[in-house]
Amino acid sequence: MKDLEELIMMKCGAFLDDDMCCEECFVHEDVVEKAKKIVPDDQKLKAIADLFKKFGDFTRIKIMYMLSVNEMCVCDLSNVLDMSQPAVSNHLKVLKQANLVKSRRQGKMIFYSLADSHVETIMAQGLEHVEE
Repeated sequence: MKDLEELIMMKCGAFLDDDMCCEECFVHEDVVEKAKKIVPDDQKLKAIADLFKKFGDFTRIKIMYMLSVNEMCVCDLSNVLDMSQPAVSNHLKVLKQANLVKSRRQGKMIFYSLADSHVETIMAQGLEHVEE
């Protein structure tokens, strides 16, 4: 039993003065077991973390919001963002590799749009969250 107490102190005891921690450490085994069952495997969680990293750049967010309204070519995006076309292209490459945007060629022009409704939902919910 002493080993369990030591383990609890290692996990909880060092932070007892912290407002973010419980004053008394008690493991709710039913809750812990449920959490262990529903949490995706590490590979999927890393993929989700990598996806959200793509949302961590102001310019990429702005590009995705513009593409949520209408498909646009690099020339249009460059003009609105007041950035060079190569700089915008680099952002689009990151977004495309993450399957957040897609492209279609029309003659000499390449038009970009959001990849699917999931991306639209993420963008809309992000805005809704910050406006609360």
